[in-house]
Order: sequence, then C-alpha cells, then structure tokens
Amino acid sequence: MTYYAFASDNAAGASGPVLAALVEANAGEAAAYGEDALSQQLDAAFSAYFRRTVRVFVAPTGTAANALALAALVPPYGDILCHGQAHVLTTECGAPEFLAGGARLTPLPGGADRIAPAVLAAALAARPANRHRRPARALTLTQATEAGTLYTPEELAEIAGIARTHGLRLHMDGARFGNALAALGCAPAALSWQAGIDILSLGTTKNGTLNAEAVVVFDPALAEDVAYRHKQAGMLTSKMRFVAAQLLAYLRDDHWLANAAHANAAAARLARALGATPGCRLLHPVQTNQVFAEIASTVQARLERHGIRLRRWGAGADTFRLVCSFATTAAQLDGFAAALQQEAGAAAGAD
Repeated sequence: MTYYAFASDNAAGASGPVLAALVEANAGEAAAYGEDALSQQLDAAFSAYFRRTVRVFVAPTGTAANALALAALVPPYGDILCHGQAHVLTTECGAPEFLAGGARLTPLPGGADRIAPAVLAAALAARPANRHRRPARALTLTQATEAGTLYTPEELAEIAGIARTHGLRLHMDGARFGNALAALGCAPAALSWQAGIDILSLGTTKNGTLNAEAVVVFDPALAEDVAYRHKQAGMLTSKMRFVAAQLLAYLRDDHWLANAAHANAAAARLARALGATPGCRLLHPVQTNQVFAEIASTVQARLERHGIRLRRWGAGADTFRLVCSFATTAAQLDGFAAALQQEAGAAAGAD
C-alpha cells in the first residue's frame, strides 16, 4: 500500500539545482571558515535580494539560527516576547534562552498563532518599569506562523511600531519565509527590514537545501556582535563553501520562490480535497504549505485502508497537520484526493 504522510517539509530531500551546486563546490580545494570564494559572495547576494546592505551568518538548523539572532538582541536580564505557540518557545528546548545567557521567552496569546497589535500594546503597557522585573527587550514573530497563517507587511509594520515605542528590537523566525513571500507576492524587503525587522532567521532546509539556514542581519551595528557569537556557539563552519553553494543556488533565478509556490499550491489542493469531504473541517485559513484539519475517526479509518496515515497535531485525537514541500508530486495529491472521494462515496452508499 502507498503511504502518503504529508508529515513535514523536512522529510523532502534537496532540490536539483542545490545538489548540482554542491557537486560543483566539491571540486578542488578552497579556503576554510568562510574565506572561500563562494562564502565571500553571500553578503552581496543577499544584499541584492533584500535591497539593502546585510550581513549573513550560516547556521546548521533553524533552532541555532533563532538562538543566535535572539542572543544578539537581548541582554541576559531581558524578556523576549513571542506567541504562545511559537517554535522558539515550544520546540527549541530553551536554546534561545541558553545562548542569550539567561534571557527569557514570554508568551502572548493570539488566534491562528498570530500576535495582534492590541494584544502586544496591552501587554507592554501592563509591564512595570522597575529593575525587580525583567524588561522586555525583543519581540519575535514567526512568518509563516506555526498555524501556516501570515502577517501582511502592513500588519508587521504596525506591530513593529508598537514594539519600537517600548524600546524592543525585532526578530523574525522565517523558517517558511519563502512560503510567505510566495503567498503574499511581495518583495523580501517588504516582509523584513522595511517592516521593522532587525534580524531574520531565513529558513531554507524546508524548501530545498540540506541543513543550510541563514541569519540575515539588517542592522550593521549588530553585525560584529553576531560574528563573535556565531563563532562562540560553534556555527562558523570550516567547509562553509558547501553551505554557501546551497544558499547561492537557492536564491539564483528565484529558485526558492518557485519551490515555495509549488508547496503552497500543493497544500491548497489538499485543503480543497479535505474541505469537500464530510467529516473533515479545516481549522485555519490555508495560506502557505501547511494544512490543519479535524478529521473524523471514521474518515481516518477509511484513509488507513488506502495506506494513508496522517500526523496528529496538538492534543486532539482528531486534529492533524499536513505539510507539502517543493517535492510533493501530483501523484501523491491525486492519490490522497482519490482515496477521500472513493471512501466518501462508499460511506454515502452505505447510508
């Protein structure tokens, strides 16, 4: 039987152009620790993409990228505000707090895993201004969110304005930043520094690379500090040319946006199939490559007869997350939709 899990975009391999770039980078010898020709191109390549001079620091994982970025924004006595379901809070084993030397993540509520401007303003206004309590020093936002939802550039700018008023720096966890760009159809600058973001953790592994994340620093005053923290945290890769080759191929000819658009479109197909099936209910708007749905136990049983087991998500026994990637095929989507249709028809006949 066929097993269509749609469990995670981390399950996909690397894309063709990325693999080709790795093979090319493997020829001959090159200087170590970022002194090679490919690594020396990173700042210029990302600066051109973001329409601003930036510094880029590579990281092996999204957790490492987030921890490095937040440690550069917050002193050991500071608070980092985040959504209560943010990956940095729920799934990174305290790494940002550890690397920041004692800073703490403080959760805020919000529907569809988004922080509303009014919620942020109220939380900041309620904090006492005295040295007996940790001061809020940074805000981290996830784009796309853990629910697959999005912040528009205008919403980001409004949130950033409130944060700035209270002296906060801004970080963005962009593990699926490419999916957000593809969905919103705007320039990378509009979703980052133009909206007030100081540092972006730009995820690429979920979208076609092999363990290659990028910390993009928009504020030049932070770059030297990040450079030393990067080395101290063990992220200064000796054979950095292999990471740089992937990142350069990722950006070239908008390859990353094509990958992300494919994943988003595949998720939209999954959502349509689920939405048309009795016993299934979408939990959030499907804006990127993630689908969250309640699926009745009867439908689950029928899918399993076709070899399809889905990944449960959260506390609910009938709640699932389905994630598509650049490598999701039409055959996988067709098979999933056909299984739903066949079983739904069989159930209707039995009624």
